Amino acid sequence: MSATAIRVAEGEPDLELVRAVRREVFVVEQNVPEELEYDEYDATSVHLLAVGADGAPLGTARLIFGAQARELTGGVEGRVLLGRLAVVAAARGTGLGALLVRAVEAAGAERGGAEVELHAQVQALGFYERLGYVAEGPVYDDAGIPHRTMTRAL
Repeated sequence: MSATAIRVAEGEPDLELVRAVRREVFVVEQNVPEELEYDEYDATSVHLLAVGADGAPLGTARLIFGAQARELTGGVEGRVLLGRLAVVAAARGTGLGALLVRAVEAAGAERGGAEVELHAQVQALGFYERLGYVAEGPVYDDAGIPHRTMTRAL
């Protein structure tokens, strides 16, 4: 695969690429209803975008921090929320997912985060465990897909 750059999505053209990756992975491949995929947190989140040397979008992840993260994580001070991690099929198995996770962690730390929470699809638990995340609590349904909460200190 050609060289990949990960950057914070800036402006509508980047956000269109973010939405395109999420649509391909979550809506088309995983049958998540489009109205559940895009939510009110998209407007205020930090979106990371991975692009190939040709500018094609390869992956994305979302960081929610501050008051919104406290609201979504049960009021835990210093906790940020990693979500909407998606890598297009052609870029899977290249290490891009791990690079996106680390980029979100760095962006979270820059914004005062001391810990990351994520809501992992059960089939991806091993991926996140290899990156140092620990599962907690029971399995639950999110958009028809079994998930489990995981955390990692920064």
